[in-house]
Amino acid sequence: MSGSIFGKHFSVSTFGESHGLAIGVIIDGCPSNIPLTKEDIMKNMVRRKPGNAKVATARKESDAIDILSGVFEGKTTGTPICLMIRNEDQRSHNYDNLKDVYRPSHADYPYQLKYENRDYRGGGRSSARETAARVAAGSVAMCVLSELGIHIQAYTKALGPITINDDELDYNEITNNLLSMPHATKALEALDYIGQMKAEKDSIGGVVECQVIGMPVGVGEPVFDRLDAVLGQAIMSINAVKAFEVGEGVKASTMKGSAYNDSFYTSNNLGHYGEPTYRGHGYCGHPKRQHVSVHKYTNHSGGILGGLSDGSPILLRAHFKPTPSIALPQQTINHDLENVGLTIEGRHDPTVVTRAVVVVEAMTALALCDLLLCGATSRIDQLKAAYRR
Repeated sequence: MSGSIFGKHFSVSTFGESHGLAIGVIIDGCPSNIPLTKEDIMKNMVRRKPGNAKVATARKESDAIDILSGVFEGKTTGTPICLMIRNEDQRSHNYDNLKDVYRPSHADYPYQLKYENRDYRGGGRSSARETAARVAAGSVAMCVLSELGIHIQAYTKALGPITINDDELDYNEITNNLLSMPHATKALEALDYIGQMKAEKDSIGGVVECQVIGMPVGVGEPVFDRLDAVLGQAIMSINAVKAFEVGEGVKASTMKGSAYNDSFYTSNNLGHYGEPTYRGHGYCGHPKRQHVSVHKYTNHSGGILGGLSDGSPILLRAHFKPTPSIALPQQTINHDLENVGLTIEGRHDPTVVTRAVVVVEAMTALALCDLLLCGATSRIDQLKAAYRR
């Protein structure tokens, strides 16, 4: 099976299955001397792990990390980092009746035809359990980004019919509820709705929004490795994501250019446009004007122009489908291509959205880390600065 590697310069390769002995990741290309401890990783693993029956599967996993290589005396060494997470609470017998049946909206059917050898216990490699390895790797990438003053914050923007409007966002509320929603009242409404879905043996989808603060100007490559294209690949590779947006996203197709365009201004030239409603910031690249700060009045583009970061906050959204494993009776087919009925047993999430918030952060961090390392070689003066002694 190919396709388990992401990134060119900061490269990650995940391994393992949902009901195997362990899952994990190998990171190649991480710079040396980045402070890194188990605690740096575990604080994010705790956000993703299952076990809270109100909003997630009851499967109990500690998601404890073993750092097998690449770290010495609390710092990265520059060698490959291997992180392993042992599976502790598999109940493979729950999947015995699915051995020869293809679950609706799962990867079972195309997977079987492609490989003719499918681990039906929880979906094997196609299980969302694999995202634990991504969060572990993304935690390392976040430590690299922190050294550069770059911060990533994702949150639940919508769950089912409950949506938080832009003017209602309360970022201080994100860590105060189980759903990572930046709105206290709507978080309670969403919890009630999730309870209703569980009682009805059904599930819901939603939207995770993510902001990146502190990005320098010019990250990304202007053709195939555009910043938004690489972010799109990273986010769309997450289980259950069915759509990806940057900035205004699909809304941009309904806007006029005069409304969508983000006008620039410098910090010492505010008079001719009036007071801005938004102030992103970057730094003018002209060598004689390093003191001049460049801003935008709006950020409809989501911080990306022509595939390159423009210095203002990056804003992206991931749209998740409802969890396909539901306990309601469904119709499907089996290995003999017979029409059969199916009732899925076991422990499943009523929504994947809340546990996916940190996964979106992790994949965003991996994409940014990779492109930042790539961009470090874009000019000869950067090479000279790196190799002059």
